[in-house]
Amino acid sequence: MDNRTDVAIIVGSASDLPVINETVKMLKEFGLAYSINIASAHRTTQHLKQSIQGAESSGAKVFITAAGMAAALPGVVASETIVPVIGVPMEGKNLASLDALFAIVQMPKGVPVATVAVGKAGAVNAAVLAAQIIAVSNDALKEKLVEYKKKQAESVVKEDLKLQKDGIEKYLQQQAGK
Repeated sequence: MDNRTDVAIIVGSASDLPVINETVKMLKEFGLAYSINIASAHRTTQHLKQSIQGAESSGAKVFITAAGMAAALPGVVASETIVPVIGVPMEGKNLASLDALFAIVQMPKGVPVATVAVGKAGAVNAAVLAAQIIAVSNDALKEKLVEYKKKQAESVVKEDLKLQKDGIEKYLQQQAGK
């Protein structure tokens, strides 16, 4: 990978990496260059600021941040940059992940953070949203997104055809066998 960064990913903990790997897979699918750092909003404030500045210097157009529990990371990143920030709330045992979700979605006026679903679905959605933001000025990426959405639709129709052909019981048995 060259030094260009389209999307800068910052996670609050190494434990977030397995989930955020779903983001990385999608960014690769769209051909977007990314950087990834571990930086805690509470424990490594200087390192976090350096990570943000480094990503901006490399041309980051979007930040994707992942955090659980108090989930201050997305808001702190948003307070340090004018680049769009997407927050991915991590799944957790405490408060059924609601603490992370609420911390990210309830930002004060003037500090926006786009918030996606909790966990792996959110990790994928964050990459798609980042691609959509960048595609505003990138026609090649826009075409990749159109193709991605088309494949998603085709997948649903394919599953419906199987359901109509086999009926619900056989369909569910086949799904359980996967």
